[in-house]
Amino acid sequence: MYPAAPVAETRELEGLEEAALRDIAAAASSDELEAARVAHAGRRSRLAAILASIGSLPAERRGEVGKAANATRRAIEAAIDERRTAIEADELGSQLVADRTDVTLPGDPHPLGALHPVHQIRREVEEIFLALGYEIVDGPEIETAYHNFTALNTPEGHPARSLTDTLFVEGHPDRLLRTQTSPVQIRVLERRDPPVYIIAPGTVYRRDEVDATHTPMFHQVEGLAVDEGLSMAHLKGTLQHLVRELIGDREVRLHPDFFPFTEPSVQVQVRWEDRSGASRWLELLGAGMVDPNVLTACGVDPERWSGFAFGVGLDRLAMVRHGVPDLRLFVENDLRFLEQFA
Repeated sequence: MYPAAPVAETRELEGLEEAALRDIAAAASSDELEAARVAHAGRRSRLAAILASIGSLPAERRGEVGKAANATRRAIEAAIDERRTAIEADELGSQLVADRTDVTLPGDPHPLGALHPVHQIRREVEEIFLALGYEIVDGPEIETAYHNFTALNTPEGHPARSLTDTLFVEGHPDRLLRTQTSPVQIRVLERRDPPVYIIAPGTVYRRDEVDATHTPMFHQVEGLAVDEGLSMAHLKGTLQHLVRELIGDREVRLHPDFFPFTEPSVQVQVRWEDRSGASRWLELLGAGMVDPNVLTACGVDPERWSGFAFGVGLDRLAMVRHGVPDLRLFVENDLRFLEQFA
């Protein structure tokens, strides 16, 4: 330990400061900087001894020596703080290079995705019918000709069964990509007794030309209700509820149509503007009372049970819902388009 200094000259303090600043600047690590601090500003340093001896100095010297000693102390402490900041930054940089996994650093944010607009519509349709007490069922996309056509009252020679309308599996004339999800209804009726209330969402395939309102692959939700006493009034109320929930007060019309598996049949159309801005009627879905031949083919007594069925194009619903003029936009995977529905 340094002895107490009876007299401290200003030039000695200047020398102490110069030596301290030199050692501090030369410190290359935290350990070296700590050693310089202890040597020049620690409790056993010469500076500490000078500060401790000020009280024993003659009164006329205390102010001069005290002022100079405190200035030296402040200069040394400021240099230590500045050098410590620089050393810690260098050491952190070296650590990051050596260990690139630093769990203390904030992570890179990952953008959140969203459901495709057609899938959003499917979810909404499912929720509407689940609230009405319906069950969601699924079936194979590669179907038999029997389930896709014959059991649905579509006879041999019908245009839908030709190669120009339907995608058959090569080498298997009785296998095809389903043209509708109606075969799921047949499979349910074959293994389950009425009453039945189901919807069957899924992908379907047809040999359609690619244009603003048609694609060879699209999405459908078909529904079936079979119970005692069901009538056309039940079907109409169900369809009106569905359209109102999905697209609001848009202009809608129902008019007679023909489908092999329903009798009588109706078509639901809505007002829609095409890309040119022209307003026209767009077919939204087909429906009708289940034909007695279909019930009979599934082993259901048409004298006791009646039912209605409907098929809704999800892609068409999305077009009408969002005012999209071209169906192909939904399958082009352009994020500039899809992000509008996120």
